[in-house]
Amino acid sequence: MVKIRLRRMGAKKNPYYRIVVADSRSPRDGRCIEEIGTYDPVANPAVINVDAEKAQNWIKNGAQPTDTVRGLLKKAGVL
Repeated sequence: MVKIRLRRMGAKKNPYYRIVVADSRSPRDGRCIEEIGTYDPVANPAVINVDAEKAQNWIKNGAQPTDTVRGLLKKAGVL
């Protein structure tokens, strides 16, 4: 199954995430199919950048967003 999930980047105690499309069996920071956005929770307010067209296309083709990503997509106005 293909999932839309977060990949952790950044330094220790300073997380930065990329929103990626990946196979559900691959590791959290492992190989991904495509990157569709970023999420910076450290900034005040948190910064969410998502390519809405790519996200909607993946969801239409059957990709399942994780609970966290679903919330981020709703905040970004994609869902």
